[in-house]
Amino acid sequence: MPRQALTVLIVARNEEMQLPDCLASAAFADEIVVVLDRSSDRSAGIARAAGAKLLEGAWPVEAERRNAGIAACTGPWILELDSDERISVELRAELEQVLAAPDADFYLIPFHNFIGGVWVRYGWGAYNGTAAKRALFRKGHKLWGAGEVHPKITFTGSGGNLNGHIDHYVYRDSSALLARLDRYAAAAARDGIRNQQLPKVATTVRRFFSRFFKSYVSRKGHREGWRGVALALFSGLYPVLTHLKILEMRAAAANPELQDKTL
Repeated sequence: MPRQALTVLIVARNEEMQLPDCLASAAFADEIVVVLDRSSDRSAGIARAAGAKLLEGAWPVEAERRNAGIAACTGPWILELDSDERISVELRAELEQVLAAPDADFYLIPFHNFIGGVWVRYGWGAYNGTAAKRALFRKGHKLWGAGEVHPKITFTGSGGNLNGHIDHYVYRDSSALLARLDRYAAAAARDGIRNQQLPKVATTVRRFFSRFFKSYVSRKGHREGWRGVALALFSGLYPVLTHLKILEMRAAAANPELQDKTL
């Protein structure tokens, strides 16, 4: 029995270096939709050359661009990818079987996370990498909600699990890890300002140690050498840097002359 039609949805911003390999891994799909958010590099031309359906615009809120992309997909099934993710050979083969007779409305897909081309199995957390995502879903059964960092996602219907994985090239090196930490903390701080939330100092300190311990010990990051240390530091420093940025943003709002000097 032939499988049901599949659309691969890729959301990106100025990802001309990552996009070609991402598109190549999705070439088997019946449709590829690429959403380019405020992109100024060669990403649009790369997507067109690959035969993708292109949606360009400005969506400062992640939920808006994600939901716009989902609406642009015409197939009954959608697989969401980021530009630094690749569909593995194993997952592609499994999709041919599962979508021939699906028994769920969305599926959890395992991730292999890489740092500098090395598959790092241990130490990942919700803020610097994920072990699996519900990336495959029937259209109409997934809705992105508000929030800059890890926005709420609503699924309807029944869920299932796949064995094939997605390769996720999270960081090229430690500098990329630090850059992502800064971006995520800034986004989380903006969410905190909007929601009028400021953690207590004691809570932030406790979270630094508990998150570091969870990443390095509980999640066995110690097995990954310097990469495990880097992941544990990311986990621990994330709430600390977020807290500091909230304080700085509040100070800048109260003193406009400081606004150009925020973290």
